[in-house]
Amino acid sequence: MPESSSAILPAETRESASETLRPRTGALTDIRVVDLSRVLAGPLCAQVLADHGADVIKVEPPTGDDTRSWGPPFVKDDHSAYFDGLNRNKRNISVDLRTEAGQQLLRTMLAEADVVIENFKAGTLAKWGLADDVLAGQFPQLVHCRITGYGVDGPLGGAPGYDAILQALSGLMSINGEPHGDAMRIGIPLVDIITGLNAVNGILMALHVRQKTGRGQLVDLALLDNAVSILHPHAGKWFATGVAPERTGVAHPTICPYETFTCADGPFFIGAGNDRQFRALVVALDASDLADDPRFVTNSDRMANAAQLRDILGGLVKAWQRETLATQLRRAGVPSGSVNNVGEALSLPQVRHREMVVECDGYRGLGVPVKLAESPGAVRFGPRDRGADTDSVLTELGLLEDDIEQLRAIGALPE
Repeated sequence: MPESSSAILPAETRESASETLRPRTGALTDIRVVDLSRVLAGPLCAQVLADHGADVIKVEPPTGDDTRSWGPPFVKDDHSAYFDGLNRNKRNISVDLRTEAGQQLLRTMLAEADVVIENFKAGTLAKWGLADDVLAGQFPQLVHCRITGYGVDGPLGGAPGYDAILQALSGLMSINGEPHGDAMRIGIPLVDIITGLNAVNGILMALHVRQKTGRGQLVDLALLDNAVSILHPHAGKWFATGVAPERTGVAHPTICPYETFTCADGPFFIGAGNDRQFRALVVALDASDLADDPRFVTNSDRMANAAQLRDILGGLVKAWQRETLATQLRRAGVPSGSVNNVGEALSLPQVRHREMVVECDGYRGLGVPVKLAESPGAVRFGPRDRGADTDSVLTELGLLEDDIEQLRAIGALPE
């Protein structure tokens, strides 16, 4: 697919195009994606593809993506900080897909696309005349990425699913929290995030196969599948013993010491993953006799006497400043670090050095974590207003100005 020329908008609708719609660069500049998804997993998947150069067209309904209103805080009048983190580098078109004319526009877009990402309620595309077999027949080149809560069949097929519900159902909550406390939701929407990233993997695999076969295929992701897939190492323990794992708080279920301690100026995490690192740890803390203490010689010994070791190390660590201790343990080869809040983490010199905080024409967000040496991804512009690129995208697809105005007149294109 040739490079899009739609960065040049009509003068009357241009929003400083040279600043906001920079040319695409990266590994995927020959790929066009139609992003029909809302909320998190699908939009995150599409954003990753866009960061690496894909031409992503986000299609929003007249009411917009639900997450535009998931605030405060709000970045602009029309969208939240939540939306801001998932929808950069995408051109935006607003279409009412409930209308027949809107559905025909969707077919026009799919005919020119390599990938479509959707997370509609099961049966929605079929109701619009675009069931799986129809998509495969009419658009054989198309990679169709479908994201649902539980899949479309089976005992829970078609049921709605949100991240926290899947954390609960999959067992993730049961292993998160203090040993004698309640099961806890993980503090990020981890199930949605891992599903979005796995969707990227699936799409790239399907595009790779298409190079050989000439045909796209369905990439089918369920939140439940992805939640269950990350139960390591707890699933292995259950397979081996039949015993459900218990919560261990910040401590590791099979490594000791691997947990949070309290320095003079705040919490600090130490992870001694093997016997050599444990010896280096206690030497650095000026307590080398602990390395030969029969209670702590091997990891199995330390696990059996974890409470005693925790008390001893806690007494040694409490006199240290976090940064001083971190420097000391890094020199000793012991993994460790301060327990930072989000602001502290995003201000770390190493985070900034790795360009994991980016600013672009007023947009500020997280950077691109996958660094390709020859075809790097980039943040080119922030989230667009709903429908900001409707006219330019439809003109690119061959519609005339009169056609676009007629679609607005019948309600297929919101004002």
